[in-house]
Amino acid sequence: MRHRSVADLMTPEAVCVQRGTTFKEIARLLDEFGITAVPVIDDDGRPVGVVSEADLLRRHTSGTGSGTSGNGDTAEGLMTSPAVVARPEWSAVAAARVMEDRHIKRLPVVDGSGRLIGVVSRSDLLQLFLRRDRAIQEEIVEDVLGGTLGVSPAAVTVQVDEGRVTLSGTLERRSLVRVVVRLCQSVDGVVDVVDRLAYAQDDTAHA
Repeated sequence: MRHRSVADLMTPEAVCVQRGTTFKEIARLLDEFGITAVPVIDDDGRPVGVVSEADLLRRHTSGTGSGTSGNGDTAEGLMTSPAVVARPEWSAVAAARVMEDRHIKRLPVVDGSGRLIGVVSRSDLLQLFLRRDRAIQEEIVEDVLGGTLGVSPAAVTVQVDEGRVTLSGTLERRSLVRVVVRLCQSVDGVVDVVDRLAYAQDDTAHA
């Protein structure tokens, strides 16, 4: 099985701004490109922060920084810093967890030297769940059951409906049931797994 990574899902050549980009320029970029935040990069292309819609609204409603602080109306004064970033080799699940933990919608993606190479958003991650049911079924039957576990296709029936996988049939050992369910849950696009599997031998009785 090959799971799609951040590199597969991210938007390359991301919209970004410099420290000196003004409030109005940032607002125009967010509107023009239909995005909710932009990374702020230094002269070497490394993210130093992020300016989001929330940052702009906070500055606007606070009534501070209007030409009095020097950088209050620029990206440097508006941004949330340091930038929370992702690596291209991360799994989609890892990126989603960071977004959830940090309450953010977009992550700048950096290479090994810390330079910006793209942005991954929540909507990018949701593409995983738009996989066709047929593709999910084929991966489970051919890669999970046949390739990884060596289970005969005749032993297990796999039905997929809107990403919901239902497994039925009989496996040789009870311990294998948990393994099959866990591997199916990890397949890209799977929303839920319904376990209706039986087993011929309980090899967990003495565990």
